[in-house]
Amino acid sequence: MPAASAGALVLALGLGTVAYGLAPDGEAVHVAYTGPDADPPSRTASAPAPAGGAARPADDRPASPPVRLLIPRIGVDAPVGPVGLNGDGTVEVPPLDRPGQVGWYRNGAAPGRPGAAVLLGHYATRKGSAVFHRLPSVRPGDTVQVRREDGSTVSYRVRAVRQFPKSAFPTELVYGDTPDAQLRVVTCGGTIGRDGHYSDNIVVLADLADGP
Repeated sequence: MPAASAGALVLALGLGTVAYGLAPDGEAVHVAYTGPDADPPSRTASAPAPAGGAARPADDRPASPPVRLLIPRIGVDAPVGPVGLNGDGTVEVPPLDRPGQVGWYRNGAAPGRPGAAVLLGHYATRKGSAVFHRLPSVRPGDTVQVRREDGSTVSYRVRAVRQFPKSAFPTELVYGDTPDAQLRVVTCGGTIGRDGHYSDNIVVLADLADGP
């Protein structure tokens, strides 16, 4: 996503809405962020950037929408569908009655293409765990695979797993421009407050890996 588009996204979202989750009583939790883009103190697991700091080249095949996400460490093998913006400028998420569905933010980069491809999903529903309930257990070095509509697979290597207070969500880090193909996987996290909202978000950062 070009830098200008990233800025426009923040404007369109008002305060930078990125994800939804469900409190134990099933109430939809709308997570909005107003803080700076700088990384705040947070629980962090990370690995070095690609050797020499060099970005891996993006996939040279035509862009193709993602249709399935695989994260072997946490047993995720889930369908992916496009999401955009709601009428109020918030980011769409998969329907609450489809807790196993992953949403791909279609206004951003397609997997394998230059830029950050963003995938979002629920942490839990009133019926129990959802697709990204175990996302905090992902570790640097883990493989994440995205299968695309054209039958190809894009592989990523996890670089970092970050947890951010919702008051300091790093909008630019998640939605901003990158020179190479990267991946962001986002869900709710932290604790449930008295207002029924999750306190934090979990963000997995991944870089394009060698091979399929």
